[in-house]
Amino acid sequence: MKIGKDSAVLVVGAGIMGAGIAQVAAQAGHAVWLHDARDGAAAQACDKLGATLQGLVAKGKLAADAAAATIARVRPVAALTEAAGAAIAVEAIVEDLQAKRALFAELETLLGADAVLATNTSSISVTAIANGMQRPGRLVGMHFFNPVPLMKLVEVVSGLRTDGEVAQAVFDLAAAWGKTPVHAKSTPGFVVNRIARPFYAESLQLLLERAVEPSVLDACLRGAGFRMGPCELIDLIGHDTNFAVSRSVYEANFQDKRYMPSLLQAEMVAGGLLGRKSGQGFYRYGDGGGVPALPAFEPASAPYAQRVVLHGAGPVADRLTLALAGQAFERDTASGWTGLEVDGAQLRLTDGRCASAIGAEVAVFDLPIHPSLGGRERGTPLAFALSDRASGAWVQAAAQWLRAAGFHAQRIADAPGLIVARTLAMLVNEACDAVHQGVCSEAGADAAMKLGVNYPAGPFEWLARWDAARIAQLLDALAATYRGERYRVSPALRRRSWA
Repeated sequence: MKIGKDSAVLVVGAGIMGAGIAQVAAQAGHAVWLHDARDGAAAQACDKLGATLQGLVAKGKLAADAAAATIARVRPVAALTEAAGAAIAVEAIVEDLQAKRALFAELETLLGADAVLATNTSSISVTAIANGMQRPGRLVGMHFFNPVPLMKLVEVVSGLRTDGEVAQAVFDLAAAWGKTPVHAKSTPGFVVNRIARPFYAESLQLLLERAVEPSVLDACLRGAGFRMGPCELIDLIGHDTNFAVSRSVYEANFQDKRYMPSLLQAEMVAGGLLGRKSGQGFYRYGDGGGVPALPAFEPASAPYAQRVVLHGAGPVADRLTLALAGQAFERDTASGWTGLEVDGAQLRLTDGRCASAIGAEVAVFDLPIHPSLGGRERGTPLAFALSDRASGAWVQAAAQWLRAAGFHAQRIADAPGLIVARTLAMLVNEACDAVHQGVCSEAGADAAMKLGVNYPAGPFEWLARWDAARIAQLLDALAATYRGERYRVSPALRRRSWA
């Protein structure tokens, strides 16, 4: 089965997503019929598309003849019967199961027997939508991301009864449209919305525990390579929208504690603190508000010490040698931990335990995993925490040693796993579980997260740069602290940790 460039495309739903899909299909050379149940909506969308394309022409980003050809290929239709010759229909209507079922029941009677039916649903089971269809095998998910013309990812979602040839035809079609398609199984959240939950959930948990301020949390995750921190991103998305997705995934997974929504976010939604759209979320917007910057990074020299031991090996240990310039030190690569031992006090890379659980004169620091770590960029924000029993002298010295290593040290409460380490560990764990359950491939998970939500790396790329055994150890430590199911290690990750 193949859907060629000469095949006509029907797009049902002329909102932001539907209009974007129509634009992409038309730019790829297809004749496109655009329909919306609301009178005049499809025509208005075509007019807006024309204005958008002319704007691109004015900016020199699109040739005038290409813009004219694209808009000429899109025709608004008042009745679905006018599009009976379409080879594929892409639905982009309201996220309501019954509404989608009713639409596809109608399309089955109008379109040819070989026509492909695709749904752009972001949260509803493709299997459930297909229930009751005469030929459920020809229904497939074709989940685009907003804004459709710019976002490269398309999740091609197969329900239990989707024909493999149909899924592959849509996969190939998306690729022909200039997108990067990823095969996915119809499970709650598909690939992106499932694997991404910990990015929000771990930050919300830390905020609920009052372990860190939003601006510090965001800065540390930006320091790990993310374009936006979770607090500023949720403010941009809208707390109501983000909370609704979290609840949907949680409920669809039969209230699996791994996906449990946040009490803090529920309270913010109830209070109308929705983020940018309401003027206030984690941050206040307008009148010069927004995400506050951290104080400027101040380099430091390492404090005097009589005996320093550098523990561990690898990139993090190598980075710590920046703090040891001109300092005599010993090496211990067999101790089982990474960090510095300074006159008996310890500055350790987190293994998921609180500093207080390790000892008195102990500080733990977060995972420095920014892509530029090899370049030894100075001033990268990095969280650290101190044992409740640490002396005042070690409190000051630990921060100074981190600054001497080039990190913009940010002290937070003694929370297990700190910020970056626990977030990335949970993202990797969720991705391993998704692959274990056949939701997607490892390459698909990496592509989906980089293209769908602009992650600096995919979860399996992080896994390759980190270590499965250490990730499992960190999650086990979190599980021991919180005593719940949330941090259970995926069977797939556990097996990797034994290798």
